Amino acid sequence: MKIRIGIGLGGDGGPDGFADAVDRLEGIGVDSLWLPEMVFGPLVEPFIGMAHAVSRTSRLKVGAGLSVLPGRHPVLVAKQLASLAGLAPGRILPVFGLRPARASELAMFPVPPGQRGAVFDESLALLRLLLRQDSVSFQSEFFAIENASIGPLPTKPLDIWLGGSGPGALRRVGRLGDGWLASLLTPAEAAAGRQAIQEAADAAGREVDPDHFGLSLAVATDGVPADLIEAIRQRRPDADPAALVAANWGDARQLIEAYVAAGISKFVIRPASTPAPLGQFIEHFAREMLPLQT
Repeated sequence: MKIRIGIGLGGDGGPDGFADAVDRLEGIGVDSLWLPEMVFGPLVEPFIGMAHAVSRTSRLKVGAGLSVLPGRHPVLVAKQLASLAGLAPGRILPVFGLRPARASELAMFPVPPGQRGAVFDESLALLRLLLRQDSVSFQSEFFAIENASIGPLPTKPLDIWLGGSGPGALRRVGRLGDGWLASLLTPAEAAAGRQAIQEAADAAGREVDPDHFGLSLAVATDGVPADLIEAIRQRRPDADPAALVAANWGDARQLIEAYVAAGISKFVIRPASTPAPLGQFIEHFAREMLPLQT
């Protein structure tokens, strides 16, 4: 497995300082920058941020993860991704999820009541066709497309990664995804999720690349913040927050070793709280994480 470790800027990923951070990541050789979806807040919108980042760099990869797909029209999403891939071949890493992390943002991605999972499945199927075929006709419960063409296709088809860790989400990755980016899982849970995805892919007559299993990990620099502990308890009341977040960089190294042993090889490291200053987090990331890549 090729171990690759990217970075998320966390709460400091707003417009102020974004360009400087991108330039710094390119300069020190970071593999990838990841931009989460946050509508109500300061973070740069992922697709806008990806475009700006690749325009300033020649090597840095950029990922949108997790971006919400249900509620966005897949033809428009395909057009955005194809345009980005044409401008920065081999450097666009889309990851999609079922719903936003913040419940207050759910209304920004409207779908028929009770149909979010079904819309997600159809959106993914249509998105994959649009990124691989010159002309697409698609008739389904939620979409009716005739002879749609989004222009020049990516030279190499984009891999579409998915998030989520529930049984339905894992089956969806196996049936429709090219990779998996999880979060808030122990190494043992990540290994079980990987196995479930592979079983679902086998049942669907397809294969998910063994090197396409990743995890997003929050890293604290001075203990795990209380607000993050509370947020984790709300999402994972059955789990010990200390087992899901790295309390320091040494803890992060140990966790990554355990995840690699579980079959996870791609990582997004993000600050557990807004670092002060951001440059210090990037410096520590470069010192502690880059040597772990293979």
